[in-house]
Amino acid sequence: MASQPNVVVVVADTTRVDDAYDAAVAPTLADLADSGTRATRAFSAAPWTLPSHASMLTGTHTSRHGAHAGHERLDGDLPVLPECFRAAGYDTVCVSSNTWLSVESGFGQGFGEFEQTWQAVQSENALSELVDETEERRLRAVGRRLFDGNPVANAANVLYRLLVRGRSDDGAARATSFVEDLLAGRDGDDPFFLFANYLEPHLEYRPPRRLAEEFLPPTASYEAAMDVPQEPWAYLAGGVSLSESDLAMLRGLYRAEIAYVDEQLAALREALRAAGELANTVFVVTADHGENIGDHGLMDHQYCLYDSLVHVPLVFSGGSFEGGGDLTELVSLVDLAPTLLDAAGIDAPAARESFQGVSVHPDADTEPREFVVSEYAEPQPSMAALERNLGRVPDDLRVHDRSLRAVRTDAHKLVWGSDGSRALYDLDADPGETTDVAVDRPAVVDDLTATLDDWLASFEHADADGPVTISGDRKDRLEQLGYLQ
Repeated sequence: MASQPNVVVVVADTTRVDDAYDAAVAPTLADLADSGTRATRAFSAAPWTLPSHASMLTGTHTSRHGAHAGHERLDGDLPVLPECFRAAGYDTVCVSSNTWLSVESGFGQGFGEFEQTWQAVQSENALSELVDETEERRLRAVGRRLFDGNPVANAANVLYRLLVRGRSDDGAARATSFVEDLLAGRDGDDPFFLFANYLEPHLEYRPPRRLAEEFLPPTASYEAAMDVPQEPWAYLAGGVSLSESDLAMLRGLYRAEIAYVDEQLAALREALRAAGELANTVFVVTADHGENIGDHGLMDHQYCLYDSLVHVPLVFSGGSFEGGGDLTELVSLVDLAPTLLDAAGIDAPAARESFQGVSVHPDADTEPREFVVSEYAEPQPSMAALERNLGRVPDDLRVHDRSLRAVRTDAHKLVWGSDGSRALYDLDADPGETTDVAVDRPAVVDDLTATLDDWLASFEHADADGPVTISGDRKDRLEQLGYLQ
């Protein structure tokens, strides 16, 4: 057995903290938390996949690493967590079901093996255009991309994506199977660092029927729930109307997706046990962001920094985290990198120098945070993309054409907008962030604005100008999926 612990990080994509911490929805996660450490106030650095994953792996915020809707790639300018583990003798593996977390998007740095579950044959050509596209668009995409790179691998991946991969599973089953095979076939005593993304709670919600029927409202049928439109941008633009009953059915489908991911956690834990590795593994579960399902009049996970998007689950199990109970101090997901290095006993001084996070390991000598920051660098989709796809963008939707930063203390949360807006929430009196009290408390607004300004001035910002060069056709398709400005 390795002297250093294995480290396994599972990111349950798009997972709200309130549903994740419901034992009726996620019993495996509840069990891990009960025996380990549950962070009750953990917050994502960003409300969507690309910048949030970049923050977890670099230990820095969006303004520092520069991966966001205006620059759709993690550049190799900063040390990343898997590099630190690899330099310390770890085997480093990533298994991803989200096309943003891909080699193509710059996330291969430091990983010795990178499994992309949407591909039957692994290739740097992510073929992300094939995700959730119409058949006509898929066929056009195939024609354009088949000979980009390895034609044989591309052809195999096209057939897998279009003909084999089940529409009720967004890669979870394959990800779990990959990890099971990896553990069963391990040769040698080197410890491993495994980073896994499970996409399922992401739109569209298509959970297994057996789970959907468990979480849908009593009067709702599975067929009725699956007929509810899942069109977030049309909903925001007023082109799709959803009743309270419709939203309740969507929430039931969404909770069933989280339950499905929880089953994968159980399978991963069992695979670790069967391989004799569980006792020497630090097992971490978190989410890159949450989800709006009608919350604040919004859908999906864009255009805001409400807690429905940035308050995330974070559970540590194994090692020094056993029996830790609830960690109630403020935690940012940028804290994950130094915390995991402490869990593995890895110094990595150069990387630690670049981190903006602080360790929350039980043995770390760090002061509790006074505040956490979340950033939304640019709107995605852009207003131009919405207009191209919807035909018209109502004036009340254009209010989202701005960048946002949020700074949270124990008592308050200030959301700063590049349009000059300032919203302040009293977190004790109004945890649902329904009432803006900025006008009534100008001194608090000024104080938190100064805190945010000082924080922004305290570090070097990323020099990542302009979008990454990608084909116009691919950009249009990704905009239609809500993924590009």
